[in-house]
Amino acid sequence: MAEVTAALVKSLRDRTGAGFSDCKKALSETDGDMEGAIDWLRKKGLSAAAKKSGRVAAEGLVGIATGSDRGAMVEVNAETDFVARNEAFQGFVQEVAKVALAVGEDLDAIRAAAYPGTGRTVAEELVQLVATIGENMNIRRARVLTVSSGVVASYVHQSLKPGLGKIGVLVAIEGASELAVLETLGRQIGMHVAATRPEALDTDSVDPAALERERAVLSEQARASGKAEAIIEKMVEGRIRKYYEEVVLLEQVWVHDGESRVRAVVKKSGAKLVAFDRFQLGEGIEKAAGDFAAEVAAASGVPTTAAN
Repeated sequence: MAEVTAALVKSLRDRTGAGFSDCKKALSETDGDMEGAIDWLRKKGLSAAAKKSGRVAAEGLVGIATGSDRGAMVEVNAETDFVARNEAFQGFVQEVAKVALAVGEDLDAIRAAAYPGTGRTVAEELVQLVATIGENMNIRRARVLTVSSGVVASYVHQSLKPGLGKIGVLVAIEGASELAVLETLGRQIGMHVAATRPEALDTDSVDPAALERERAVLSEQARASGKAEAIIEKMVEGRIRKYYEEVVLLEQVWVHDGESRVRAVVKKSGAKLVAFDRFQLGEGIEKAAGDFAAEVAAASGVPTTAAN
């Protein structure tokens, strides 16, 4: 049997784009024959999967899994919304969320973790799924929240099935109340967060750079009024308070009644809001604008005609 060297594996990876372990296995299965290994990867669909890796994936699903004192949220992307309705893809997102719940939010740890019932890692299972479905996919991000005494509640907006949707929220809440009460409050806060998109839990958590930019803009606007500097300072501070009401969760108006502050609602319950996070599918991903009909025609070799 020919020796499968690191250089040989690298060469196969460069030619096919397949993963290290898959290339090593292909070379082992074909006794080090490069062309045979390429054919082996093609038959498994792994070489074809690698060719899709450069395509923009901004659709997909947000998945959530929760335990007694922790919750995990992941975003797994695909190229089209159609794939989000594929049962195999949905099952993969659910399993990845469970893996994150067990191993934490580090993406390398998630990808290297065992994928249940397959003998493969999560990363290897993803390659298999790409090859089967035929679209580029990736595990984009993960978040895990924990509490020492309380619950991590969750809310999924536009849910396709339990724990899967387009917007996901985790809320870590602690207190002496019964867990069912905390769970209900946490879910209500999750619904609020999904609707209002707060950027920080409290005023101390606001990004200093963002606050400084806001203060600079407000100062320039106030100075344009021509008022005295002392008055300008008061005007800016008043507008900063308004800014906090827009971006800080605890300072926002509670969407469920339209008048209370979130801070007051949490205090009344005797609970403490520890942390939250919100994932919205595809946020921040550059989507290429294109003519889908033209792309299909180009792929089939049929020219398109301009609309009259």
